[in-house]
Amino acid sequence: MAKDTNNTSPKKPKFSSYWIYGVILLFIVGMQLFSGGSSWSTPPEITPSKMEQYLAEGDIEKILIINNTKSAKIFLTQEALNKDIHKSAQGKSLLPSSSQAPSYLVKFGDAKNFEDGIKEIKEENPEIKDNVEVRFDQESNLLGDLLITLLPFVLIIAIWIFLMRRMSGGAAGGAGGQIFNIGKSKAKLFDEKTDMKVTFKDVAGLEGAKEEVQEIVDFLKNPEKYTSLGGKIPKGALLVGPPGTGKTLLAKAVAGEAKVPFFSLSGSDFVEMFVGVGASRVRDLFKQAKDKSPAIIFIDEIDAIGRARGKNNFTGSNDERENTLNQLLTEMDGFGTNTNVIVLAATNRADVLDKALMRAGRFDRQIYVDLPDIRERKEIFEVHLRPIKNSETLDLDFLAKQTPGFSGADIANVCNEAALIAARNGKKAVDKQDFLDAVDRIVGGLEKKNKIITADEKKTIAYHEAGHATVSWLLEHAAPLVKVTIVPRGQSLGAAWYLPEERLIVRPEQMADEMCATMGGRAAEKVMFNKISTGALSDLEKVTKQARAMVTIYGLNDKIGNLTYYDSTGQSDYTFSKPYSEETAKTIDEEISNIIEEQYQRAIKLLEDNKDKLTTLADRLLEKEVIFKDDLERIFGKRPFEKEENTPKNEDDSEKPEEELQEKE
Repeated sequence: MAKDTNNTSPKKPKFSSYWIYGVILLFIVGMQLFSGGSSWSTPPEITPSKMEQYLAEGDIEKILIINNTKSAKIFLTQEALNKDIHKSAQGKSLLPSSSQAPSYLVKFGDAKNFEDGIKEIKEENPEIKDNVEVRFDQESNLLGDLLITLLPFVLIIAIWIFLMRRMSGGAAGGAGGQIFNIGKSKAKLFDEKTDMKVTFKDVAGLEGAKEEVQEIVDFLKNPEKYTSLGGKIPKGALLVGPPGTGKTLLAKAVAGEAKVPFFSLSGSDFVEMFVGVGASRVRDLFKQAKDKSPAIIFIDEIDAIGRARGKNNFTGSNDERENTLNQLLTEMDGFGTNTNVIVLAATNRADVLDKALMRAGRFDRQIYVDLPDIRERKEIFEVHLRPIKNSETLDLDFLAKQTPGFSGADIANVCNEAALIAARNGKKAVDKQDFLDAVDRIVGGLEKKNKIITADEKKTIAYHEAGHATVSWLLEHAAPLVKVTIVPRGQSLGAAWYLPEERLIVRPEQMADEMCATMGGRAAEKVMFNKISTGALSDLEKVTKQARAMVTIYGLNDKIGNLTYYDSTGQSDYTFSKPYSEETAKTIDEEISNIIEEQYQRAIKLLEDNKDKLTTLADRLLEKEVIFKDDLERIFGKRPFEKEENTPKNEDDSEKPEEELQEKE
């Protein structure tokens, strides 16, 4: 019976800090209302002449002159309050007070004249001379004085509370608890039962990377399988690769497959304006992970805290980032090593990471996530096309061939852009042409058909782009041309689109043909007009980088020899000296210039030998503004060294491109 009574008893209301604020407010109001001389309502106001009349008639008992407000409070006798003439006068106060409430209020101008008037009436009426009390007083406002006194303290406390909330990033626990939460980890914990929906089925391609991390997942599920033979689980795996290749997605898939707690945060989450906060957050993160072990910690963009120590610290001051890194190194492999806690990290700048972070025992494995090849691009298209309404005739093999060098993020963008283009054109499904337009839009930029270009400039642009097309068509190792346009896109006035061959190694003759095709635009201007222009800026930038790479990186120059000045560790970025002498630098500059000039003269000779075909192609480009591979075949004939695997099968249209773009010149 007693048990039932306890269960049915009402719960006590929770104490709220707002009760304190209410009590303080009531206290202030009470101080003002119940203080001496105050009343609930203001007495009626009369003129000084009316007051003198009441004084002469003997109705006034007391006059209280308030000097600082130039007013007087009139108090009537009890007999006067009963007269009809004083019905409007205030009698008793509505609130209990220690003093009588004034009946009238008189405001005057000059205090001396007001006092002299009272004296004259009292002298003229001796019977009231001793019965009327005249006093002088200074009125005070307790509420105003109290507010003025407390206002500075209230402002200071309010500013302090505001700063504490801002510095703690809105952490829970009230203003008093937030300052103590600033060193806590900001990692987001994903529940393995509800939050993790991504699995390896959602990650297209990346077969090698998935195979590497699959062992980590298998260990977390079945640790006895490995520990029974004396093996140890890798403590960390570093995902390295270009941006957009799916490193973060792969980490999410690991969490979804392993079905263990997954802590996710960015490297910049450790950085704070206070000293020591980063190291404190690292300790708290590993403590939480150890409490929930087996668990996975994923640190995205770890280069924010994992950069090599001692670099660019010229001031000699304490570096908060280095303290954070030191704590991370200790937690990953120190005396207090955590068990069954695996650290996954992702970065695209592995060259700048500290060597101590990269050693075995911390990040035992480096998993390189490369750009997808043609087969993997097809699989990625299949994933991103699931929510899109596609045309039944859409060929995924064709789309994969048109996007060499695209990352997974780029392909996702292509699919989304194609859907937007189809919706803009009022289509019910996304077809092949929408995808080709999307690739154009992403690689080349938005078309600017309303850009004002003079006839002379348009002719120069047409011959420039025709020069690219002609030289690339006549060279064996140049990338096969897909489309040429003189419609401005983005920052370019014209563009030539190619379908480059996906090579694992590149030979000198292949690089030479590509450079010659790139110089074809300027060579065409020289051949046709005997003048050159600034339109070849992007071409010159590209060939200069290629020539410099041939000489200084790949060792493909006979004069420099089999030497490379490339530093894969990235440490050369922090030095002010070059790894070669001034004489070698002069030789390098000469060889780079010779390589470019040689290919430029080669392009000029090719165009002079085919000047009539160049003119025909440029005229057709001026007429149609966009020409495709079919137009070049009609003028030049079939390429004798066309490779079968680079030629996509012919689709429905003869007027439309069989292939579509990748590289802009």
